[in-house]
Amino acid sequence: MAKDVIVACDFSSREATMTFLDKFAATRKPFVKIGMELFYSEGPQIVRDIKERGHKIFLDLKLHDIPNTVKKAMKVLSSLDVDMCNVHAAGTIDMMKAALEGLTRPDGTRPLLIAVTQLTSTSQDRMRDELLINASIQDTIVKYALNSKEAGLDGVVCSPLEAGMVKQACGQSFMAVTPGIRFADSAADDQVRITTPEKAREIGSDYIVVGRPVTAAQDPVEAYLKCCKGFLNI
Repeated sequence: MAKDVIVACDFSSREATMTFLDKFAATRKPFVKIGMELFYSEGPQIVRDIKERGHKIFLDLKLHDIPNTVKKAMKVLSSLDVDMCNVHAAGTIDMMKAALEGLTRPDGTRPLLIAVTQLTSTSQDRMRDELLINASIQDTIVKYALNSKEAGLDGVVCSPLEAGMVKQACGQSFMAVTPGIRFADSAADDQVRITTPEKAREIGSDYIVVGRPVTAAQDPVEAYLKCCKGFLNI
């Protein structure tokens, strides 16, 4: 299975995003994540513009609604030629099946579809006290991953700390896409369950998603290549 480093382009404008991507003109074009802030600010055209530059795109909108609404939304998103998109696994198996149906084009092709298990900012205490989920965070993530596999999805988003247990439960071909990546000397920011690119590779992540350690670095290209060296061993 292909592995890659995905850079989270969590910017608020097209100008800031393109200025950032221009820095990579002389190196490999990173796989980029377009999240809610940028998509809601600039609309679908930003996806097309970045795709035209030759980047692979993970459209990170985390859809979570009734099955019919998600199916219709995914049908719209399938026309944007992204490489990966996602839903919340908490939306149930039926919702995930509907998402997959909506995302699949008439010719049978579709982007990769993954489901968010628990956000990397979520802790065991928050799950128990705020969400009233008394199962352990690990058991919850594995169950959500199994539900996602049953729905026919390609993988899940989880922290790198849970990638190994997801693989054990769902098989090596089931993808683990892991945010919460920090260098050993980086600040944790608002992330709780984090690890380094090197450790994520050892644990079993297929894709790592890296935001501020790259985008806020003094030299973003150097930081990105450092991630690639640690995770991809190149």
